[in-house]
Amino acid sequence: MTPGLYIVGTPIGNLSDMSPRAAETLRNADLIACEDTRVTGKLAAHFDIKTKRVAFHEHNEQDMADDLVAKILSGMSVALVSDSGMPGISDPGFRLCRAARKSGAPVFVVPGPTAFASALVLSGFPTDRFTYLGFFKDEKHLREDNKIRHTIIYYESPNRVLDTIGMMARVCPERRVAIVREITKIHEETIIGYPSELLESIEHIAESIRGEIVLVIEPAPEVKMSDSEINDIVNEIVSAGHKTKEAAAEISNRTGLSKSEAYEKVIKHG
Repeated sequence: MTPGLYIVGTPIGNLSDMSPRAAETLRNADLIACEDTRVTGKLAAHFDIKTKRVAFHEHNEQDMADDLVAKILSGMSVALVSDSGMPGISDPGFRLCRAARKSGAPVFVVPGPTAFASALVLSGFPTDRFTYLGFFKDEKHLREDNKIRHTIIYYESPNRVLDTIGMMARVCPERRVAIVREITKIHEETIIGYPSELLESIEHIAESIRGEIVLVIEPAPEVKMSDSEINDIVNEIVSAGHKTKEAAAEISNRTGLSKSEAYEKVIKHG
């Protein structure tokens, strides 16, 4: 193999999605940098890959990057894999790629499945414009993210999904959400609905949900709210005690009004 860094995508659940090129690259590389050597070890055993493995994860990424680049510059081929999917997508990898680029070392990609892209097409929501925001953070960030009017994608863990959908019911109740889980596996499932509907439908199964979840939020509706609906939102937000500027910003996000129109409504309400 040509010396260089090989960014290799691996299956996100179904081992049949491993491409022949990915398996061949991992067999022929001089070294495989793994997010977890035990996880990659199971993949290696299945595909008869005997290449030496070293740990490369979020806790040692900064320190290991220079060492791996030095190995590449000395003539080695290094394959980079995460536990599943494409390295660098909410997984370790981009720092190593950046370091290799900076050093002038060759960088190659062996594409593979990616959970957020798969969930996006499964949702049926518009794909012409979307923003992937990594793992969901909290309600404060959601309120800021809700300013994005096209499709939004998050990763979320099973133990937090119920709380997260509850936040969406408060912040963006008018936007449907797709809960996508077990992608490429036997129990693959996509549940779509408004946040309040989803709370009712998943509350009884939330504890049994396993595996990483992808949440896809549809674009904000373009239909203008009625005056009554807008007034209800204004009353709710102002009653919560927000400062005038903050209240106006949130009203603007949730109703589609301009910030000046929202500000005026807050003043009138006061």
